[in-house]
Amino acid sequence: MATAPPTVPAVDTDAAIALTQDLVRLRTVNAAGAAEVEQPAALLVQRLFAAFGWTYDVVEVAPGRPNTVAVVEGGGGDGPTLMFEGHIDVVTEGDPADWSVDPYGAVIRDGRLWGRGAADMKSGVAAMIYAVRALQLAGPFPGRIVVGVLCDEEGLMLGAKAFAASALARSVDAVIVCEPEGYEVCTSARGGIRLRLDLHGVMAHGAMPQEARSPIVAGARVVQALSDVQTWAEERYGTHPHAGRVTVTPTVLLGGDPDQLNVIPAHGVVGVDVRTVPGTDHAELIARVGESARAAAAEAGVDVALTVVDDRPAVEIPEDHPVVSALVEGHRLVHGEAPPFGAVPGTTDGTILTRDAGLPTVVYGPGGKWIAHQKDEYVEVREIGEYAHVYAAAARAFLTGGAR
Repeated sequence: MATAPPTVPAVDTDAAIALTQDLVRLRTVNAAGAAEVEQPAALLVQRLFAAFGWTYDVVEVAPGRPNTVAVVEGGGGDGPTLMFEGHIDVVTEGDPADWSVDPYGAVIRDGRLWGRGAADMKSGVAAMIYAVRALQLAGPFPGRIVVGVLCDEEGLMLGAKAFAASALARSVDAVIVCEPEGYEVCTSARGGIRLRLDLHGVMAHGAMPQEARSPIVAGARVVQALSDVQTWAEERYGTHPHAGRVTVTPTVLLGGDPDQLNVIPAHGVVGVDVRTVPGTDHAELIARVGESARAAAAEAGVDVALTVVDDRPAVEIPEDHPVVSALVEGHRLVHGEAPPFGAVPGTTDGTILTRDAGLPTVVYGPGGKWIAHQKDEYVEVREIGEYAHVYAAAARAFLTGGAR
């Protein structure tokens, strides 16, 4: 059991570990068409909030997809409002045979807690809940804490979008997002653009390619053109000190029917995943992708229609922002040294909270930075207590510092 330094509220680490196990054992996979996803885990969290005496609201964002949000008053007078945020949906485990452990067993072995969602991010949710409980039990503090357990992060981030539109969001001064980042305090997060390029040509017999305008040939040329777009974007937007460079990655190439190998199809699709860095002009980059794709496809006589499926900006918070300084101080108190700064490789709910509600967000949580969505996912057991203690110390520093 982790021991808190004297200046840090003492967290019930065993309870946080047990909550992580209970959450991991619930299969809350964000699957299209599922009747419910987060509901079983949300009910578990709600029972815990009720046992703590916390006031909380449940908003069903979609059927079986609730947001559970508690407000914990400090009782120590006026002060800022700090939010801890996490999600309880997970990606699929894939083929369980590929795992060396039960994906939903939450077994503890070799100092690690194993299972889907162990790192991303049920341990973070457990750590933040018990951190707030520890701060509450330690005595009055100024201001209040919002504990947001949101839905659909692994999908279209409907939970974050719904919370960002709420009246409560307007009262929040800063947010700590508890995603796994391997001890880094992530002050920036890469943006994400998902694009669909529909290729429209002319169908013909495979023996008569001269009669066709092939989306297969056009698709190959479009993929090559996307490589050139990435080179242009790297030169245009440069290298961010933490987030790196823009990437333009083809992820889908569809066209034709394997049962009709003698048919040149009329239609095809190229899917593109674009990751951006702070300072990237998304509109300019999307336009560049469209222009390059159309020019490349035109060489094969094929038309291109571009659809923006999703567009999430890159976000950044100054390293001297009060919530960042508080988190650095909490890490220093627990670990004896300052943490490194970093960037989130993808996007989080924090991206939406910043974009839609203008909330300052910083990301810091238990689990390896690169372990998310892989087989044999795990979190180091000791990290659950460590991060909970950091969260408690950071919250105290932020709230007593008065961020307003």
